[in-house]
Amino acid sequence: MTTPELSGTASNLKTAMKRRAFLTTSLTASAAAGLGTLARPATAAEPAAGGREYYELRAYRLKAGADHSLLDAYLEKALIPALNRLGSRPVGAFTEIDPKDGQAVYVLIPYASLDAFGSAPTRLSRDAAYLQSGADYLQTPKDKPGFDRIDSWLMLAFAGLPKIELPPYCRERKPRIFEFRTYESYSETKAQKKVDMFNAGEIETMREVGLGPIFYGQTLLGRDLPHLMYMTSGENLEVHGQHWKAFGDHPVWKKLLADPQYADTVSKAVKRMLQPTAFSQI
Repeated sequence: MTTPELSGTASNLKTAMKRRAFLTTSLTASAAAGLGTLARPATAAEPAAGGREYYELRAYRLKAGADHSLLDAYLEKALIPALNRLGSRPVGAFTEIDPKDGQAVYVLIPYASLDAFGSAPTRLSRDAAYLQSGADYLQTPKDKPGFDRIDSWLMLAFAGLPKIELPPYCRERKPRIFEFRTYESYSETKAQKKVDMFNAGEIETMREVGLGPIFYGQTLLGRDLPHLMYMTSGENLEVHGQHWKAFGDHPVWKKLLADPQYADTVSKAVKRMLQPTAFSQI
């Protein structure tokens, strides 16, 4: 026979379990809804639909005039090789030709899935070669930091360019420059429309005129949302400018630009001209 006390305890336990299940479901749904305003990512253990990569962009902010040789050595000898061992390849590292808001080193890291992104810190902490090669940077004293602050953004690759693409001059490590753009939108709907515009022909037209697309990413987490980021490239600034002119004159671009559904998709555009570091794989 069940006593009233035990019966009450069982009832309370059942109620608590239901409440916990409800909260877990609600939190999961809320997180998915937050990302869903920009994109619907795959489950953590699986690559995104169509083999689309995830990208982490890091901006290692440096104090004015700071020597970043310690950071460079860490990136070249420790972090990038370790990320390659985790399956992240190619990893790009860049500096801005004419810095707009302070000195920084930009690092672009591709991941096959959200699980690969989320597990990377733990896996790095267990990588003996990484810890040994990066010891000077990882164990630097407080009065000699390797950076001022790190900004970071998580992106999902566009369907129109699901993986990083390297033009021949990048694969061959020839002289090259990169143009990195951020397009902010005033609403989530307009941000999605700009992504749609790229997928509807803008990416292919950029490739056709020689703009050398590297990646296009819909930003899921980071500052100044909603926005997207993308990178194009060229052999030098002059040739790159010629390719942009050809893009502006292209009938596909003119048609997209005149389409009312793509009106007012960009409220602010930020352009940075970058150069690769000696150890960049892009």
